[in-house]
Amino acid sequence: MKKRSLIALLLVVCVAMLCACSSSKTPEPTATPTAVVTEAPTEAPTEAPTEAPTEAPTEAPTEAPTEEPAATEAPTEAPTEEPAATEAPAEEPAETEETAAPAEPAQGDASAAAQSGRVVNVFNWEDYIDESVLAQFEAETGIKVNYMRFTENEDMIISVESNPGAFDVVFPSEYMTERLINRGELAPINYDNIPNFSNIRSDLLNPSYDPGNTYSVPYMWGTLGILYNTKLVSEEDVQTWGILWNEKYAGQVLMMDSLRDTMGIALLMANAENSMNSTDYAQLRAAADLLIQQKQSGMVKAYGLDEFKDKMVAGEAALAVVYSGDAEYAIELNPDLAYVVPMEGSNIWVDNAVIPAAARNKENAEIFINFLCRPDIAMANVQEIGYCSPNAAAIEQLGEDYQSNPVMNPSDEVIARCEYYHDLDVTWLNIYTTLYSEVLSAKVN
Repeated sequence: MKKRSLIALLLVVCVAMLCACSSSKTPEPTATPTAVVTEAPTEAPTEAPTEAPTEAPTEAPTEAPTEEPAATEAPTEAPTEEPAATEAPAEEPAETEETAAPAEPAQGDASAAAQSGRVVNVFNWEDYIDESVLAQFEAETGIKVNYMRFTENEDMIISVESNPGAFDVVFPSEYMTERLINRGELAPINYDNIPNFSNIRSDLLNPSYDPGNTYSVPYMWGTLGILYNTKLVSEEDVQTWGILWNEKYAGQVLMMDSLRDTMGIALLMANAENSMNSTDYAQLRAAADLLIQQKQSGMVKAYGLDEFKDKMVAGEAALAVVYSGDAEYAIELNPDLAYVVPMEGSNIWVDNAVIPAAARNKENAEIFINFLCRPDIAMANVQEIGYCSPNAAAIEQLGEDYQSNPVMNPSDEVIARCEYYHDLDVTWLNIYTTLYSEVLSAKVN
């Protein structure tokens, strides 16, 4: 019995040991998930994390992490391929530049080089533009306009010469345009950038002061004459420059403070055969003496310029020497006023858009000049300031009232007895200046 009991006991112990051994081997199935994790990421990194990790942690969390470095290698490979995906956006700027090209100004004449500065510095006469067109230009082109003003040609040229590079577009009269050309201070114009130049009337092209319009584009033009009050002045008297010396109108004459204009009038008054560009000293001396005598006798109420149109509108004088544009402005405000170019002749002037040789924004300047030559812009400026437009297309659109206006559009007969001013060399300019200074310094007797 004892022997059988002992044998039975030994069998029980053996069975127990076998069970214990078999239970200690149950964790081994974790080797299968481990193999899935290490292999899957290398072949299919995008799927491995979603398939393997969900089972591995639940079955063998303690061993999986030790073999996961293989899984960390997959992300290092993925970024090496992603630059290919980022190359597509790198090509997009080229497409956006091509689509941006049509966004250039409506004029079609602006270039990327021209607009790189995004500014144009303009030096023009006082009260000589519809300032709303400046804002329109900026809106259409993106080029900022720095707008500055002057009141006399002589002041303008001093500023231009003493401040090289400060101005991109300037508006000198014809004789000052010629002087700037002679001094080599203007840049030739690239008419490829000014297609609207074709709108300029033919009789103002190829002028003697700038053959071929190499350096200048006409902006405004007109005549020099007398603005008078029809209730105070006889129409017969005002047909000659002599009225400025007629004692009937003593103290009622407004004389223009302008070297060339005032000396030119006196030259014609001294002798109708004289030229307003005379370089004969005897003629010039006689002209200066006439002006001195006029002032000393009390004929002149005042010397001035831009303020005369308003004084005439207010009835502060009987007559004034003015430019035709100022006359038109005054006549519109006071129907008692009229304008005449005396029979001895006068100056036909042209104020031009030019580009100084030292201009820093030449192409922007040409874009601005082309803008001014557009018919709609030329019309706006004429309607605002009252001067004669050189723009044939604008004149046609302005209609019969404008075209038949003798102040705005003088007859061929009037134009025939007028002349351009020409530049004077330094010697003669000094003589003019000296004589005119004597006039200004003369005292009333």
